[in-house]
Order: sequence, then structure tokens, then C-alpha cells
Amino acid sequence: MGVEAGAQIARARALVVLRIRSRALAVALLPAAVAVILLAGSFSGRLVGPGWDAARWVLTPVAVLVLLAAAGIALVVARARPAMSPTVPIAEEAAPDLYRMVRDLADRLEVPAPSAIALTPDCDSWLEDRTHPAHGPPPVEEHDDIAGAGKHAHRRHPVAPVLVIGSPFLWWMRVGELRAVLAPVVAGTGPSAHPDIAAARRFVRGLDAAVAVTSAPRRDPVSRAVLAGVGWVARLLLRSCRLPAAELERGVAAAAAERAQAVDYGLRIVAQEQVGLAYAGWDRLLTRVALPAWRMGRWPSRLDAGVVAALTELSRRDRLAEGFASRLGERPACDLLEEPGAVDESASLLAARLFHGGPAGPGPDWAPVDWSEYPEEVVDRRWRIDAARLHRVLDAMGVRPATGPAAPATGSPTLSRVLDHLTDPAGEASPPSRSTAPTGEAPFPTRTPESAPPPSDSEDGYEDEEDLSGATPRSAALAARLSAELAREEAAAAPRPSTGGSPAGGSSPAAPDPLALWDDRALPLFPLQPPRTARELLADHLTAMICCAAMDTAGATPGLDWLDGPTLLHNGERTADLAPKILTLIEEGDPTPLRAWLAELGIRPEKPVRLV
Repeated sequence: MGVEAGAQIARARALVVLRIRSRALAVALLPAAVAVILLAGSFSGRLVGPGWDAARWVLTPVAVLVLLAAAGIALVVARARPAMSPTVPIAEEAAPDLYRMVRDLADRLEVPAPSAIALTPDCDSWLEDRTHPAHGPPPVEEHDDIAGAGKHAHRRHPVAPVLVIGSPFLWWMRVGELRAVLAPVVAGTGPSAHPDIAAARRFVRGLDAAVAVTSAPRRDPVSRAVLAGVGWVARLLLRSCRLPAAELERGVAAAAAERAQAVDYGLRIVAQEQVGLAYAGWDRLLTRVALPAWRMGRWPSRLDAGVVAALTELSRRDRLAEGFASRLGERPACDLLEEPGAVDESASLLAARLFHGGPAGPGPDWAPVDWSEYPEEVVDRRWRIDAARLHRVLDAMGVRPATGPAAPATGSPTLSRVLDHLTDPAGEASPPSRSTAPTGEAPFPTRTPESAPPPSDSEDGYEDEEDLSGATPRSAALAARLSAELAREEAAAAPRPSTGGSPAGGSSPAAPDPLALWDDRALPLFPLQPPRTARELLADHLTAMICCAAMDTAGATPGLDWLDGPTLLHNGERTADLAPKILTLIEEGDPTPLRAWLAELGIRPEKPVRLV
């Protein structure tokens, strides 16, 4: 460990954590030590008498029980599996240039090289210790290959942590920018190799894992009681270590930043701007583009490549982003991978699993979709499914087909039927038939449904009543029925089985990590959006119906906007935002602005539309 001030602070705080561990051990051994003294006094004839005998009879069993309890707690702490981030492992043969760059960076920083490299579908990078036996580290020669200890594989050496890199960085950043961003991260392997800091971190991670083990639900009352005691002790020790452990991590980060100042410092300042830009583009891509596809049972297989397209589009629209597109002429960091397409596919599948809860591998109801197929496979299909649901609800409500000389005689679904029903007639004051139905979806205009619970009439119904208070009675009734219908569909949908398949095949260098032993029972781990309100749900279904009418009667086409997601194209250009006109219809029952817009684009609402 270097002489950085942060490293010295980190070591001092590590010693505080280790002293807490030593005190806990001393407390556990104290009854046994007293019992040994009493027994030794009895054998030597010095501590004799009724009082000493009674003390021996009492303390000896207590000491044994305390030792057994301490041994059990130590066993749980030692064997509990620490949390492990879900990642896509990258073997050295799959990215030799990337490994070489990281190794050269570690040599310049004079710190140990990371033991391996993995990718995560997020805009962040960190070091992760995976030396616990439950994590099943890679073979020794794989660690030694990057760490430079191949000739002494038979000797035991401290294993360096794994370097986890955000996959969007590899596609958006240039090679020099990635090296500058990774410099302070790789520099953290220096303090991590210190024995005191490593021991303190292992102790804290063990306590945290023990708390997770004792918090797991169990039906056996005996195991619940035993683990409750173990959890109490682990939480007590964890609270005692909280402050010094936090200061330890801050010291390690400060030491790493100080050491990395000598490497690409000027370029790192520029690269940090790209980190923020990549984060904004990645968040927008997931919430506006990927999420609608995931809800349709399709997962975009080139999310990282989509980040480049989204940020390039941002640079075209935003004058503040001028100059970012010129960077695309430099070598991208994804060129450091042998098969960037396979890696992107694995990272995209992992992103869908984390943020949506999809299966671990492709299947009949969970298929990859290419960006070129996105408008037809996702946008068009999504609009027609929503339009079909809207007309099913209208049928259930007994709404008659549109009337008039231009209305179809077959009773086919039309946009006029919806507009006529939502138009507020003069003097109407009838209340909605069900104003307390629950919602369960996520926000208009470009967000897509989240999993919703079955309908209930408690807090969700009250929130819907508040949300629909400004809508016309017919709009409120239709929104409530739509919300209930969608909730029933989602409750009736069978959960998709999780498979262990790989999107790129078993021979892919970016195949899912067989050692990624993270708990996937609570997927999605990071839900992207809150539930939609009933008003937003109705607005989305109206938008879908309008877009279907535009495609079937005016030659419009579904499109993909990299920043806003699904969009309607008319004569090759993106149409104006419909939200204000739709809200006018919902809140005031006035279809005039919307009908004027339809007439301007040549959309005929009386013509039948094709549903799913």
C-alpha cells in the first residue's frame, strides 16, 4: 500500500474494525476463561469451598453454551455468501486488448492488476471481491495470467478483485477515455491488497451476508429462533462497524483518486463529461425504447449499440452537444473486444433480466429483436394490442358501434366509436360506473405497463378516484374499466419460466456466468418506472387507437425515435405530440382539436382499423 493519506486513513479504520472483531471474540471467550480458572483452582486446592463449587457448576455450562453459540455465529458469518453483482464475465481470450490495456494501466499505477474483468448493464465501474468460496473464483492460472504470477501458480497469493465495467462505456467512449475513467478504479486494487483492509472488508461482508441469511423466511420455529439470535448479534456488530467501515471505503477511494492523478488526468476531466452523457442516454434508452419491447416479450439484442445511436441523435438535436459526434471518428472502446456483438447481446439480455425480470435465456415468448425490426415487431404490435383492448372494454360496457352514413355496416372497430363515446354531450352528469377501480401501470405517453396487482378497492382505488376527478364521467368510467381489464390480464398471465440458456450459445465468450450466484427470486431487481395512473392508461390506449387509424387510413408508419421511443411517422416525418389534444378530450370531452388534427393528416376515423 502506498503512502497516500487516504490509504493511511483506510488502514487506521480497518484496524478499528478488526479491534471490534477482537473484542467480540474476547467477550465470547471470557466465560470460558473464568471457568478454566475456577477448574484450575479446584485441582490445585486453592479455590475450594461451597461458594467456589457453586460458581464452577454455574459458569462451566454457561461457558460451554457461550462457546457453542460463538462457534455457530462464526460459522454462519464465515459460510454466508456475500452479495455478488450480476455481470457478464469477459475471458481474456475474448478481449485480449482490453486485458492488456488494464494490465498496462495497473503497471503505470504500480498496483496489482484485477484478477478478471466483467461487464454490467449500467453506467458505473467498480472493483468487486469474489474470493469467497461460494463465489467459485476462476482457475488459478486465469487469475495469474492478468496478475502476472503464472510461474508460481502453486503458491498462494492474495487474489485481486474483479474489475466490473459498465457496458455502455465500451460502446460510447473512446479507448483513451475509457482508460482515463478506469484509472481511479484500477488504482483501488492497491489499498485492497493490504492485509488489514482486506480482513476488515471480509469481516464486514460476512456480517452483512449473515444478516441476509437470518432474514430469509423459514417455517421451522426452531431454526427461526436460532437464526434470530444469530441475526441480532450480527446486526449489533454491523452497527458497531458501520462508521469505521464507511470511513475505510472513503479512505480507499481517496487514495485511489490521488494515485490516479498522475495518469491521463487531463483526459479524465473530459471523459467524466462522457460518463454523464452516457448515463443520460442509457436511462433514456431503457425507459423509452427497451421497456416497451420487454413488455411485448421481445428484448433488443443491441442495447449498447443503441446508446451510440441515441447519443448521436442527441448531439444532432442539442446545440450543447455539438462536437460529441466528431468523437465517433476515433477508435471506440468496444474494438477492444473480439466479438462485440456477442458481448452486447449478453449484456442486453442481462439488462432485461435485471430491469424487467425476464427469463435468463431466449424462448418462444422471449425472443431477441433487432433495431431494424423494432417498428414492426414492437411498435405496431403494441399499438394494435392496446387498441384491441380498448374495443373489448367498450364492448363489455355496451357501447354501440359508430353511426352515420360513412360508418361501416359490419360493426368493425373504428376510431369514431371511441371519439363519439368520449365526447361529452350537453347536460350529461351521470357518474362513472366504477370510479374506484385500481390502476397498475406506468406513465404516458411513452412508458409501458408495469406488472399490476389484481384489482382492489383500497388505496389504489382512492388514488384513481383522485386522478380521475378532473375527467369527464365517460372518460373516468372507461379509464377505470381499462385499468381493471389490464390488471386482470396481468394477474392471469402465467409467469414465464426461467431458463439457463445463453443468447449466444454455450461457446460464446460472453456467455452468462455459470458462477453468478446472485439471488434472482426478487426480479426485477431495479424496476424502471412506477405504475401508471388510470388517466395515463386511457391516454395511452387512445394514442394507440389513433396511430392504428393513421396507419390503416392515411399511410402512416410506425417508427423508432432513439430518445422518445415509439413514434408515428407520416410522409417520413414524425407527427406532432398528441398529448394535449388527447387530454382535452379526456378532461373536457371536446374532440374538436383532435378531429382537426386528424383531418389535417387525412386520417379517416370512420374507417375500420385492423386489430391484433
